[in-house]
Amino acid sequence: MKEVLLYTDGGCRGNDTSKDNIGAIGAVLLYPEKGHKKEIKRAYENTTNNQMELQAIITGLSLLKEPCKVTVYSDSAYVVNAYNQDWVTGWKMKGWSRGKSGVLKNRELWMELDELVGKHQVTFVKVKGHSDNEFNNRADQLVNEAMDEWIKKNH
Repeated sequence: MKEVLLYTDGGCRGNDTSKDNIGAIGAVLLYPEKGHKKEIKRAYENTTNNQMELQAIITGLSLLKEPCKVTVYSDSAYVVNAYNQDWVTGWKMKGWSRGKSGVLKNRELWMELDELVGKHQVTFVKVKGHSDNEFNNRADQLVNEAMDEWIKKNH
């Protein structure tokens, strides 16, 4: 099984507004066995930080053509805790809801992510945002580049 290191970030300017905001994802995929690296950046309209954090991981995992051993590095406690503290299992058991506590936000993205996670052997690692981690910083840079490029093109 191939090993892949996936560094992801998502961000949004105008977070949680219903319209007229811009978000983006950045992902750095490293293939240690072959020494290859792939970078992805993409902008989205009318989104939130949490949606972009989820979408970044979805995008990275979607690029894998075969089952892999993946370590996902993210500064999003929202995503990392959902897997490492087994919240996802509970949501699935409740029909992808939070049960009595209400609707699961970003339900469709969680379902898409979990389907992709099921195809691989995935470990989630929480990293400190804006720290000295080269690849996490690069993912953050890709997010900002994508948003800047979108704004320049559309305004």
